[in-house]
Amino acid sequence: MPSDSFSAKAERIRQRVMDTLLSAFSELSEGLLIVDRDARIVWMNEQYPRHLGFSDPAEAIGKPVEEVIPNSQMRSVVTSGQPIMLDIMEFGRDSFVVMRLPVRDETGEIIGGFGVVIFDDPRRLAPIVSRFQSLRNELDDTRRKLDEARRTKYTFASFVGASPACIDVKDQARRAARSSSPVLIIGETGTGKELLAQAIHSASPRAAAPFVAVNIAAIPESLLEAEFFGVAPGAYTGADRKGRTGKFELAQGGTLFLDEIGDMSPALQAKLLRALQEKEIEAVGSNRLISVDVRIIAATSRKLHEEVAAGRFRADLFYRLNVMTLDVPPLRERLDDLRIIAESLADTVARRLGEPPRSLAPAALAYLARYNWPGNVRELSNVIERALLMSDADTLERGDFARILPGLDSDHASAAGGRARTLEAVHQNAEREAILAAIAAAAGNKAQAARSLGISRASLYEKISALGISGSTP
Repeated sequence: MPSDSFSAKAERIRQRVMDTLLSAFSELSEGLLIVDRDARIVWMNEQYPRHLGFSDPAEAIGKPVEEVIPNSQMRSVVTSGQPIMLDIMEFGRDSFVVMRLPVRDETGEIIGGFGVVIFDDPRRLAPIVSRFQSLRNELDDTRRKLDEARRTKYTFASFVGASPACIDVKDQARRAARSSSPVLIIGETGTGKELLAQAIHSASPRAAAPFVAVNIAAIPESLLEAEFFGVAPGAYTGADRKGRTGKFELAQGGTLFLDEIGDMSPALQAKLLRALQEKEIEAVGSNRLISVDVRIIAATSRKLHEEVAAGRFRADLFYRLNVMTLDVPPLRERLDDLRIIAESLADTVARRLGEPPRSLAPAALAYLARYNWPGNVRELSNVIERALLMSDADTLERGDFARILPGLDSDHASAAGGRARTLEAVHQNAEREAILAAIAAAAGNKAQAARSLGISRASLYEKISALGISGSTP
C-alpha cells in the first residue's frame, strides 16, 4: 500500500497535470468551453468569442450552449456520456474541427462537459486525411488482389474435348454445379480435376464467393490442422499475436477444394468429418466455435473405396464426400480429343511464351496418339512446350516430338517385354497405328477416317473394338 505522503504527492502531481492540460488547451486551441450538466456555458477561453462574433467571453456565461453555438453537440455529450472525438462543426460560413468530452465527478456521475476547437479550418486536416485515404486505398488494393487470387480462372469451356467421355463428365459436373452437395472428383494426376472443381464453382450459386484450394499432399501433416481451421492469437510459442485465419473461414460462403484428399491422415480425417457434419470449426488453441457455410469439393488420384477397405480412409468421411462423384477419364481413354487438346495447349503455351501461334501436323498427332500418357494432359502440355521451344517452324512435325518421346514407332509388345514379334502381331500393330493416324487426321470423325482408310464405317468400328483402341465409340 502507498504511504499517505506518497498519495498526497501523487494527488498534487495529478492536479497539476490537469491544471496544466487545461491551461495548455486554453492557450493553444482556437476555442475552449465548459458546460454544466444542463449544457449551460460555465466558462469559455478568450480565443473562442472572436470566432463566434462577439468579444467578451462573459457574454456567453450561463446561457444554453445552443444560444451561443447553434450547431453545438455538447448537450448530446452531457446527456449520453459519450465523447465525440473528432467532428466538423458549421458556424455560419466557417467550419471548425472540434472534440467534445464529458466530465465526471469522483462517483462517476456526469457533471458537465468541455469542447475544444482543434482547427478553425478543416483543410488543416488535409495531411491526416490524405494519409488515411492512402492507407485505405492500399488496404482496398490488397483486398482486391486477394479476392482476385481466390476467384476461379476456369469454366466448363476450359475443359477441352468433344469425345463422349468428355461430354459425359462435363454434363455430370454441370449437374453438380446446381447443388451445394459435396463432390468427389476421381482421376489420375494431370487429368484436370482442379479445373473441373473451379468450373463447378464458377457455374454455381456460390460463384461470387471465394474459391479456396488446399493441396493436402503438399502441406506437412503437422501444419494441416492450422491450415484448415486457423490458429487463435498466442495459441503456442511463436504463434502470431493476431492469430491466423484458416481455409474454412477464408472460403466462407464459397467453395473449399481439397486436392489429394486420399493423403489426409486418419486424425485429421476425424476433425474434417466433424466440421462437415456440424458446420462448425474450432481454431487451434481456441475454445470458441465458428459457424461455417462452405461447399466441399474433394479430389483424389487414389481409389478411395480400396483405401476404405484397407482401413486407411474413414468410411464415414468417404460417404460424406461421395455424394456426387465425377470420374475423370485419362487422356489415353479419350484419344478422340487429342487433336483439339493439343492445339488448345499449343495456343496457350505460345501466348505464355510470347511465341507466334503454331499448328501440329497430322503425322505429329498420329505419333502422339501412340503414347500412353501416364501424366495425362499435364504431361502433354509439358511435351508441347518443349517442342515449341526447340522448333522455329510454323508447324510442329512428327520429328519434333520423336526427339522428346523416342521409340514410339517400335512395336509396343516388343518394347515392353522384349519378346519376338509374330507376323500377326506386326499386322495388328500396323493396322492399329494406321487407324489411330486416320482418326487423328480426321479430328475424330470416324466416317471420314473410314473413307481415308478405304473401308466402311462399320468395318472401322469392328477393328476399333477388336484392336482395343481406347476412347472410340460409335
